Amino acid sequence: MSASMRAAIAAHRFGLGEADLAIVGDDARGWLAAQIGPADAPRGSGLLDTRRALEHVAAEREKRQLARDPPPGMTAEQIIAGHYREVTVADARSRLATAAATTRPFAERLQWFWANHFTVSLLKGSTRGLAGAFERDAIRPHIAGRFETLLVAATTHPAMLRYLDNTQSAGPRSRVVALESRRAARRGDGPRVTGINENLAREVLELHTLGAESARAGVYTQADVTAFAAVLTGWRVGQDARWSGAEPFDANWHEPGTKIVLGRSYGEGPEALKQVLHDLAHHPATARYVATKLARHFVADEPPPALVDRLAAVHLQSGGELAEVYRELVASEAAWSPETAKLKTPEEFVVSTARLLGAGERMFERSEVANPAAAVAALGQRVLAAPSPAGWSDRAEDWLGPDAVWKRVEWATRLAERAGRAVDARRLGAKSLGPLLGAETAQQIERAADAAQALALLLLAPEFQRR
Repeated sequence: MSASMRAAIAAHRFGLGEADLAIVGDDARGWLAAQIGPADAPRGSGLLDTRRALEHVAAEREKRQLARDPPPGMTAEQIIAGHYREVTVADARSRLATAAATTRPFAERLQWFWANHFTVSLLKGSTRGLAGAFERDAIRPHIAGRFETLLVAATTHPAMLRYLDNTQSAGPRSRVVALESRRAARRGDGPRVTGINENLAREVLELHTLGAESARAGVYTQADVTAFAAVLTGWRVGQDARWSGAEPFDANWHEPGTKIVLGRSYGEGPEALKQVLHDLAHHPATARYVATKLARHFVADEPPPALVDRLAAVHLQSGGELAEVYRELVASEAAWSPETAKLKTPEEFVVSTARLLGAGERMFERSEVANPAAAVAALGQRVLAAPSPAGWSDRAEDWLGPDAVWKRVEWATRLAERAGRAVDARRLGAKSLGPLLGAETAQQIERAADAAQALALLLLAPEFQRR
């Protein structure tokens, strides 16, 4: 494979697109390897760390007082949504601007991958205002460390605990349940705190570590989910969203006694969770699940089995050192097939367009744009708002519906009408895509009626839509 072909694959498959492949140079693997490490510091203003984001959430109660008697023309939901609008817009702007401007696009793509793997979505009311802080504090610093470190950071972050309802989970024999039962008896009604919520336990096992296939294969059972949920009791940030910054563990909500998860015995208290997560992080099923998802993201919807085997082996041999897994991925010839099998998601499409045009973060910082993520949302992917804990689909077929394709056509056409006069799409296509640009596509761009049409054809070309 020529150096120019490797540069094109590195820029578009492993990265987020480049306007000029000269940025990659002749050593594509070296260019990628040099980017392995923690993700860039996020760009933007108005960004809250987790503590301040939770303080903002706690202040919602004041808005709820106003929402009980909303002003004419406003609903209660509009008042609450307005409380979070500035934070939500700043978080979305930062995510897009950072990706559009970074000089380490491979690291940023990995940050996107792990943020999707450990999804926290602002679609759920309990996480409004927290999704951006979760990515910045729990994901970005840990994408190239040990998988165990990333797993612990994501699982115990207040946003994840609230998103998957662990705030509501109390051990049946915990002190808080006993106290609530006595209060309920005095009131003459049922207790308001009743017991264990299994949501977080189930998703950690099914989506974050062992995978759903492991359940079907009998690696873990419903009994393991229930026991793990008991381990997780006490890990919470209260409904008032107050947090001291220390470990968010409240012993009053914790289920006492020994728990058996995957055949191993764990005691009580906060250390038990870390012990379970340690064992899950180093489990062979977790290594295979993570390897499969990485290979699917970077190579093909049905990744080569040999590549998955190799990545899983490196995961186990290195003790879950993610940097070693990435190096193996980049070194594997299976990852460098010239066939572009993956389809860009709407977010990838918009960000790669910004990078193609050299617009960088300016594309998302124009003062007249109230919501910089509007373009991505219009294409079917709302930033920081995945539809479920499983995150956004990583399969091409799920982004290829007729309506989805037509929305891409409309967006590319509108953008090209605004930016096309300042762009030589013929030259830009050759510099950005290099040998990936097919002769037929190059000919269509060459024959375009005007500069705007040429740019639209480039943006909608299969070579640019796929990676």
